[in-house]
Amino acid sequence: MAREKILVVDDEEDILELLQYNLVREGYDVIPVASGEKGREIAEREQPDLILLDLMLPGINGLEVTKALKKDLNTQNIPIIMLTAKGEEADIVTGLELGADDYITKPFSPRIVIARIRAVMRRKVSETQDLSSITRIHDLMIHNQKRKVWAEGELIDLTYTEFQILVFLAGRPGWVFTRSQIVDAVRGVDYPVTDRSVDVQVVGLRKKLGNCGKYIETVRGVGYRFME
Repeated sequence: MAREKILVVDDEEDILELLQYNLVREGYDVIPVASGEKGREIAEREQPDLILLDLMLPGINGLEVTKALKKDLNTQNIPIIMLTAKGEEADIVTGLELGADDYITKPFSPRIVIARIRAVMRRKVSETQDLSSITRIHDLMIHNQKRKVWAEGELIDLTYTEFQILVFLAGRPGWVFTRSQIVDAVRGVDYPVTDRSVDVQVVGLRKKLGNCGKYIETVRGVGYRFME
C-alpha cells in the first residue's frame, strides 16, 4: 500500500526538519519546501495527500497559496492545515473561508500535528464516501464531486462555504441545526467563526438560490433546517 504523501511548506529550517523527522517516523512520505511559490508548484505536480502550510512566508504567503490551490480543479480537494503564529486570528478566519481544513498555532507539539493530520485524513475519507452521488431535492440538484448546484435548472455560482452549508443542510432535510453545529460541520470543531457569520452566509445563499432559498428555514432561537 502506497504511503500517504505530505507537503510541508515553511521557511523556518528547524521547523521543516522537526516536522519531517516526526512525520517520516509515523510512516508518511514528506516533501519539505521553504517558499510559497515552490509549495504551489510541488502541490500541482506531486498531488500530495495533505499540505502543512505556514501562513507567514516570504513572497507568496500562505493565504495566497491556499487561494490559488482551492481555485485549481487539480488541487482544490487536497486538505490544507495552516501553521500560524499567535495573534493571526484574522488570517486564520480568512484561510478557513478560502477552504483550509484546520490550523495549528506555533509553537506546537509534534504529537498534536500528527493527531490533527489523522483527523483531517479521516474527514477526507468520509467526505469522499459521502460525496459520491448527485443529490436531488425539491427543485435543487447538487453534484457533490463537481461542486455544482442547479436551482430550477439554472446553474448557481456558490462560494466554498455556501456550498458546504447547503450540502450539510440538504443532506439531512427536516433536521434542525444550531449555528455552532453548522460551523463545526463545515470547518471542523472550535474555529474562531461567529454565529453572525453563519447568518451572513445563509442570507447570501438564499439570495443566490432564488425561489429555492425558501427551502432553508430559520428555526427561531435555534438555527436552521432544510425543508423536507
